[in-house]
Amino acid sequence: MPRILGVDIPENKPVRIALTYIYGIGHSSADEICRKSQIDPSIRARDLAENDISAITGVLQESYTVEGDLRRQTNQNLRRLIAIGSYKGMRHKRGLPANGQQTQTNARTRKGSKKTVGAIRDRAARRMSG
Repeated sequence: MPRILGVDIPENKPVRIALTYIYGIGHSSADEICRKSQIDPSIRARDLAENDISAITGVLQESYTVEGDLRRQTNQNLRRLIAIGSYKGMRHKRGLPANGQQTQTNARTRKGSKKTVGAIRDRAARRMSG
């Protein structure tokens, strides 16, 4: 497996797809990286020569924030929002959707499983819980 910036990219996929395994690189970025490093995007990653890999690495280090640096930057942005007490930071802190989505009926992934709140109306169930 070719290794680029500490990430093993799959060798049986085309280069433009294999590059998307690097955190922070999507399809359009992968195509642009292939163009800048003058590599055919349709060749398989296993067919990359050592100088091709070094060309890709050079382009990534020169023009892109990827992997650990990008993860660190994202986490710092979230910590800053939480520290200043912004609405978006509070939503992150509480584990709720932060971008204005509906939460009364949806957002189960973010909120977790349902927690029933209220009185138990059935006498038998009330005896069991108390």
